[in-house]
Amino acid sequence: MKQNTDILIIGGGIVGVSAAYYLAKEGFKVTLLEKGEISSGSSYANAGFIPPTHSSPIPGAGVLKEGIKWMLDPKSPFYIKPRFDIDLIRWLWRFQSYCNKSSEENAIPLFYEMQTRSLALFEEIIADEKLTCDYAQVGGLTLFKSKKGFEHAHEEVEEMAKFGIDLKLLNGDAVRKLEPMIRDDVFGGIYNDEDAHLDPALFVEALSKKAEKCGARVLRHTKVLGFEKVGRRITSVHTTHGSFYPKEVILAAGAWSKKLAKKLNLNFPMQAAKGYSITMEKPVEKPRIPLFLGESKVAVTPIGKSLRFAGTLELTGIDLSINQGRINAIMDAAKSYLNGISSEVQPKFWSGLRPVPPDGLPYIGRTNTVKNLIIATGHGMLGVSMGPITGKVVAQIICDEKTDFELSPFAIERFSGT
Repeated sequence: MKQNTDILIIGGGIVGVSAAYYLAKEGFKVTLLEKGEISSGSSYANAGFIPPTHSSPIPGAGVLKEGIKWMLDPKSPFYIKPRFDIDLIRWLWRFQSYCNKSSEENAIPLFYEMQTRSLALFEEIIADEKLTCDYAQVGGLTLFKSKKGFEHAHEEVEEMAKFGIDLKLLNGDAVRKLEPMIRDDVFGGIYNDEDAHLDPALFVEALSKKAEKCGARVLRHTKVLGFEKVGRRITSVHTTHGSFYPKEVILAAGAWSKKLAKKLNLNFPMQAAKGYSITMEKPVEKPRIPLFLGESKVAVTPIGKSLRFAGTLELTGIDLSINQGRINAIMDAAKSYLNGISSEVQPKFWSGLRPVPPDGLPYIGRTNTVKNLIIATGHGMLGVSMGPITGKVVAQIICDEKTDFELSPFAIERFSGT
């Protein structure tokens, strides 16, 4: 059976589902393929932050110096599993070249614009479609346990002000007044009233159903096996659900995008960075606002009736195994900042893979070699917060409209020849 479609989207995370939603609303015949369940990848149980005020890229000034201390420590916030991997070595070489002030300052306004636009789209979609996803915009608080960390907070507040990002520095008494669970030995923190949060799995699943109501066909448990091309165009995509004959293909498969792109002789630098989360379904007590534990790089999110702890950046390749030591490190960090962490039921553990380019910027746009392919991946730890705007921009590319932001910094082939 020949399955024709205008648009074939590969990937059922927040980026792919957002693209399906916007394109289906435009009247296109859309088919979305997901190898598992919708939102079963890194969109499922991450921190759920939508944080425009956290717009620094993964590589940045001081990251390399700090990261070297962490790289081989299995319990550190940033860990690299020792292995011989040419792609990883090349990625690290490029990564270190972006760990500087200039690259960081180039990236911050790009991330801030994308996240701010996405925040507005979240509010619009949730209101228009009446989605239930535990969305709340109550700001956020970054905490510091050490004097050195709090001194760095002063610098961050001043630095972000240059980009129009309004942050407030609070001492220890002020943060405890804002959130009574914070321990007495926490030195202080940074507060913002702009950030929001939600349950990412609920949002993505609900949005996929709205896309289906608009006419999109969503196929779960459907793996891509290969592509056929004629000249510079994809003519068919072979899957475990048969073959599809699309006019346009969107590759939004997160950390798996690189492997699929290689089937089209496309290669772009990107590493899968594993993160973990711990979700308490019935916490005895939970903070009133989302928290980010500065020195430990752990997010603490009150999501509906649950409480989630999320963190770590672990370069281990395509590997979803759960390291109990990493889970313990996250919980130990949380208990060192907060009092009263306990649950009536056993917490749920989860791991997911974030796709990370060496400069920290996502890949969004058409490629130079395959005319009817759009790639939308590489959002790192900000995939949820940049999902809706990326989906909308992908739809604008398909419709040959002016995009909401300039795409050249996110070019797929930007590392060619380096």
